[in-house]
Amino acid sequence: MPAKPLFRQQELAYRTQYAELKERALGAGPLLPGTPGSLSLKAGTGHAYWYRVHYAIPGKRQEDLVCRSDDNDAQTAMQQRIEFAAWMETQVVLLRKLGFQVADKRTARVLVELHNQGLFAAGLTMVGTLAYMAWLNELGAVAVTARTQDLDLARREPLKLAIPSFLETIAATKMPFGKVPGMPSRTPSTSVKLPGVEGLRVDVLAPGKTLGALVKVPELDWFAQAIPHYDYLLADPQPAAMLAGGHCIPVKLPQPARIVWHKLYSSTERKGFPEKAAKDRLQAMTLAAALIGHDSGALKLAFDEAPDKITLRAATLKKAIAADLDAHPETAESILTCLDGA
Repeated sequence: MPAKPLFRQQELAYRTQYAELKERALGAGPLLPGTPGSLSLKAGTGHAYWYRVHYAIPGKRQEDLVCRSDDNDAQTAMQQRIEFAAWMETQVVLLRKLGFQVADKRTARVLVELHNQGLFAAGLTMVGTLAYMAWLNELGAVAVTARTQDLDLARREPLKLAIPSFLETIAATKMPFGKVPGMPSRTPSTSVKLPGVEGLRVDVLAPGKTLGALVKVPELDWFAQAIPHYDYLLADPQPAAMLAGGHCIPVKLPQPARIVWHKLYSSTERKGFPEKAAKDRLQAMTLAAALIGHDSGALKLAFDEAPDKITLRAATLKKAIAADLDAHPETAESILTCLDGA
């Protein structure tokens, strides 16, 4: 029986539909959080005012002051933003039905706030499973992805703009995030989480030699958790987008070829967690197979720039990689040729 491909390619029309949505989102400026909502005119003491009525987070109705009733320019501008948000929401719903990866509404609320506050423009990078999902969309690949309740954010070097603190940004979402206690409990936190077993968790990561060590992030008034060889992963991140809730949100992502090699390395570090190791390797192989048709030289270039520790660890996986890529011989040849020289 022929091996089952790791992904299928989206039709050109659907990839074009996503590209148009992404292009418009990248040029839209700040995004309206929550549902698009509608304008409501309410009389006050002597004056009437326009409000935007919407759900900023699931289940919580909110009214935001827009302008006085006689400020036609401000009213028109907000109405246009609402119409754009409604169009975006419709496009995201359609793309989800077509197999594009879409994160949930709570993840969307955090990402919209990070975008509106300028953190991605300042150099913050989205990593982890959500970055993998975003690259599947960017490459027009349809694959099965396990749901994640983690939003991983990383920075390679100090962020470049005057920005609010991490907790101020998180608080602006108006969701009940709490600090995740460090280990031991006196250690500063590197994460925040929503209540409940399946509550969204937001982690801040940074390059560091010792896994889990604390890295101070003074511009965010926060700490990050160190991940070995993240300086390699985060070099020259690329502008992209993430579909989440009803939004298409501009983000920064690591280069996909660097994700491939770093995930292979990470899978060898998952001591005692075979399921997570298998997930890392599957994501690496799926992304590699999707990438090879877009940029056949990217994997070799990223391999040549990888630290020896990454390439040597990846080389221990050659047998498993060959089996994983049985349905993708071109990708297998590209990766195994690299590893033969490690």
